[in-house]
Amino acid sequence: QVQLVESGGGLVQAGGSLRLSCTASGRTFTRYTLGWFRQSPGKGRDFVAGIVWNGNTYYADSMKGRFTISRDNAKNTVSLQMNNLKPEDTAVYYCAAGQGILTSLSVTSREKYDYWGQGTQVTVSS
Repeated sequence: QVQLVESGGGLVQAGGSLRLSCTASGRTFTRYTLGWFRQSPGKGRDFVAGIVWNGNTYYADSMKGRFTISRDNAKNTVSLQMNNLKPEDTAVYYCAAGQGILTSLSVTSREKYDYWGQGTQVTVSS
């Protein structure tokens, strides 16, 4: 059974940092694209960042320069380092995994991902 489990969420003041981690189990995700999405109350689930199996990374425009996605294939984990957090970053953050996701367009599309975690809450106070 495939499972993705996020950790590292919490409450932080504006300008602070958090590091989210996602551990995958049930299969090897070496050839999978791993991504982070987020969802605020009353809004859709939006793309945050993605990393392809070959190491290519993609970010939503508002995250560029603040967020960094990385993966450790040996540990089946993907991380999201979030710096200079803003109140508008408050959301539930989800990690996801999918096969055959290689282009910038497909990486940002949540329909392309096969597996999802339960989410972790990030709250940024002003």
